[in-house]
Amino acid sequence: MLEGKVAIITGASRGIGRAIALEMARNHAEVVINYNGSKERAESVQKEIEALGGKAAIYQCDVSDFAACEEFIQTVIKDFGRVDILVNNAGITRDGLLMRMSEKDFDSVIDTNLKGTFNCIRFVSRQMLKQKAGRIINLSSVSGVMGNAGQANYSASKAGVIGLTKAVARELASRHITANAIAPGFIETDMTDALGDQVKEEAVKQIPLGNFGRPEDVAHLAVFLASEQAGYITGQVIHVDGGMCM
Repeated sequence: MLEGKVAIITGASRGIGRAIALEMARNHAEVVINYNGSKERAESVQKEIEALGGKAAIYQCDVSDFAACEEFIQTVIKDFGRVDILVNNAGITRDGLLMRMSEKDFDSVIDTNLKGTFNCIRFVSRQMLKQKAGRIINLSSVSGVMGNAGQANYSASKAGVIGLTKAVARELASRHITANAIAPGFIETDMTDALGDQVKEEAVKQIPLGNFGRPEDVAHLAVFLASEQAGYITGQVIHVDGGMCM
């Protein structure tokens, strides 16, 4: 489905990013695995892809750093010659009640989740404009659509991603570049594993389908949005949340 395509996935060393990287590799894309913290985890994903017979390379970059993103993207273009797919998945949480949230915790989440998404689009878009083709897929969240107590920073960042996605979709559509957002609900990842049992039980009650999703549920959608079959879909926010937001 994605033969000959080069796909950058940020935050691809674990969770949803890892699942998207693997699924894109299964569909024959060449995968650029971005990570910030754990090189070991990134190398593990690379080995999994190579075991599938795919091609993958790892690149360290803190997406919140504008200059570092420029260097990262330029290096990828030099190494691969093109970029067809960008998946902005890198994200962090620094949860806390509004009255207790520090400026640092607010800024760091906005810088990684929202500004990081902008940074990567900013430098990939030039190459996609030259190619007159591209797929941009941004990870938002149900929290960015509905809001969530204790996540003022995270909800704001993910709502911002939605606005950014729509603006990018309008700006780049004339060059056959699409931009869409995926808004996952509760997905089984390290992030949700850290939740207490009571929190998980309360969360499940909000999900009509009655269970948490899997990273693969998000990955399948990302592959579809990256494919030729999704060529007439842009500026959309698609929920993978078991019916939480309807």
